[in-house]
Amino acid sequence: MKIKVFFKLSFLFLFVAIAQTALGQDNKKVIEFDDIFKNRTFYSPGIRGFNSMNDGIHYTAFDYKTQQIVKKRFDNDELVDVLFDAGKFKEQIAYVGTYSFSKSEDKLLIASDIEMIYRRSYKANFYVYDVKKNTLEKLSENGKQQLATFSPDGNKVAFVRDNNLFYKDIVSGKEFQITNDGKRNAIINGAPDWVYEEEFEFSRAFDWSPNSENIAWIRFDESDVPEFSMYMYQGQNPSLDEYKLYPGMQTFKYPKAGDPNSLVSVKVYNIKSGKVINVDVGPETDQYIPRVRFTNDDAKLAVYRLNRLQNFLEILIANPNTGATSHLYTEKNERYIDEKYFDQILFLDDNEHFIIMSEKEGYAQLYLYQMDGKLKNKITEGNFDVTDFYGCNQKDKIVYFQAALPNPYQREVLQINLDGSNMKKLSTDDGDNYAYFSATYEYFLLNHSSVNVPPTSVMYDKNCNKIRTIKDNDELKQLVDQYEISYREFFSFKTSENVELYGWILKPYNFDPNKKYPVFMTQYSGPNSQSATDEWTINWENYLAANDYIVVCVDGRGTGGRGEEFRKCTYLQLGKYETIDQIETAKYLKTLPFVDGDRIGIWGWSFGGYISSLCMAKGDGIFKMGIAVAPVTNWRYYDNIYTERFMRTPQENPDGYDDNSPLNFAKDFKGKFLMCHGTADDNVHVQNTMELAERLVQANFQFDMQIYTNRNHGIYGGNTSYHLYTKKVNFIFNNL
Repeated sequence: MKIKVFFKLSFLFLFVAIAQTALGQDNKKVIEFDDIFKNRTFYSPGIRGFNSMNDGIHYTAFDYKTQQIVKKRFDNDELVDVLFDAGKFKEQIAYVGTYSFSKSEDKLLIASDIEMIYRRSYKANFYVYDVKKNTLEKLSENGKQQLATFSPDGNKVAFVRDNNLFYKDIVSGKEFQITNDGKRNAIINGAPDWVYEEEFEFSRAFDWSPNSENIAWIRFDESDVPEFSMYMYQGQNPSLDEYKLYPGMQTFKYPKAGDPNSLVSVKVYNIKSGKVINVDVGPETDQYIPRVRFTNDDAKLAVYRLNRLQNFLEILIANPNTGATSHLYTEKNERYIDEKYFDQILFLDDNEHFIIMSEKEGYAQLYLYQMDGKLKNKITEGNFDVTDFYGCNQKDKIVYFQAALPNPYQREVLQINLDGSNMKKLSTDDGDNYAYFSATYEYFLLNHSSVNVPPTSVMYDKNCNKIRTIKDNDELKQLVDQYEISYREFFSFKTSENVELYGWILKPYNFDPNKKYPVFMTQYSGPNSQSATDEWTINWENYLAANDYIVVCVDGRGTGGRGEEFRKCTYLQLGKYETIDQIETAKYLKTLPFVDGDRIGIWGWSFGGYISSLCMAKGDGIFKMGIAVAPVTNWRYYDNIYTERFMRTPQENPDGYDDNSPLNFAKDFKGKFLMCHGTADDNVHVQNTMELAERLVQANFQFDMQIYTNRNHGIYGGNTSYHLYTKKVNFIFNNL
């Protein structure tokens, strides 16, 4: 009898405990793990598909459910037309992956059967759809293509296949091969090699002239670039059955720090004559050509030339008929020129001016230049960074941009006159703001969120009159109100070196200032990145907070939004100041009365995993536990464009590489440590984790390790992400 009563009472207490856990102490629901990783309860998709048409009045969007490309009005969202219905072409096309218009908008290029290559590149079966004739034709019967692009007159399509450049004459139906020397791991025409694609952030290395008579492209000779090989296994989701019994190798060109790069050249093909012109890019071979693009003038091809140290940029103007070049723009920097500015350039329709973004005076700003290379005027000016350049209404001479205002962790959308006068804020609320503009700048979609306000999207006209609300997220707000959710609070503090750092802190919902909580620190810390930003997110950090953990994120030196000096002070010594600032953050947190100073952990992914690893070695035990996912452990293992931009070569700067490599501090690791990595990570190779693991073993430091078969740098696919975050959460619960 006593046993039965005890069982009933125990069951009652268990039921009450479960009910309190599920509903919380004030009858609100508590965030569960599956809310984040399986059910995606708080997911708020952004507004996509606002592809403005030429008239600036209409836009097109793709409906994945109906597989239709539709035409609508900006001002009232009225459905004007169904431009393409894949359901009517089921026998020809599997699905719509991407689409793009010809300049006259009477034809569409549609990609299907997409097969990813690297982060930005893919090959697919492309189709040409004639909007007026309602006909769909396969671009080529000779294999999948890359980078299919209409000529400006809409009568031709250029593309890359098997490392060669082609074009298809749509009128005659004939396919023409421009190059014949393309070969895997040797010669690439019109598409970047791995390191260019990854670190110069582009995938198409060719461009049409405005009159559709010339195609300019970059040729990459990667014959002398060292190869890297990754073992591939059968795996699951997807299953690679060709490796069922014996693992295979995926081998590709990957130049590590100090290694030789592809030899690059620029060529121009004339459609009428069939002749190829070599563009004069100078005698130097150890240099980069990160962009080629035609201006609005048929006779002027812009060629970017960057030295190996990446601190000297030239924009050359080439004559596509002769290959002769002249200098348009030159920029030097004591440290480096960030690749993020390469696409922040606009050649104006008058063929006499261009707008460019540069941080040459300490902050990223916009400048107006003449086509003779002379500065006409500075457009923006102030102690703030321009973080995005949306374009210029050339008729009204108004420039639109985004800036890190009113403080580094927030964003505003603004406009300013082309002459630099009358700067005006278009966004209305503090937080994270970004915008999409119609082709004629008659309308713009303003997107806003903050740490405690879910994303909203509102359409305005160019006079800032509200047209309509696209997305208010009222349902999400009501849903969130049903849960015990606390919001991130911003704070700042000064380090022992008198450096002010900004960050946010996420406390448990029923926070008790008289209680001491464990703290889990999250960071990325990479150059010009920002993690502590004022934008909406409910993720696994909220799940940790729901389990009585405080979560903190602080952006240390080297991160963005605070000008060039703060961003580039890590030059030649990546990892030094970033690690110091995370350790300083932990020391600051220990002074707070509600923090359990003996229970502080840290984690990061990629660069963040590099920093969390260093913190475990250099923190002198201040971190009780750490997690590193896909970490760099020695910059000698990473690609040369990224690494040398910040570190120069290992031959020039050996101490910079060695003084902050976790490999060299294995004996100093303290606390519980977990490393996770994918075996098919083409970016940060699993070699990094394997080498650190060996150093830790030889130093007799016990650690945990999780390897993911055939997974790349993102570590996803099938159940992989769920497993990874389960592993991380359990490691935190068990060790912090």
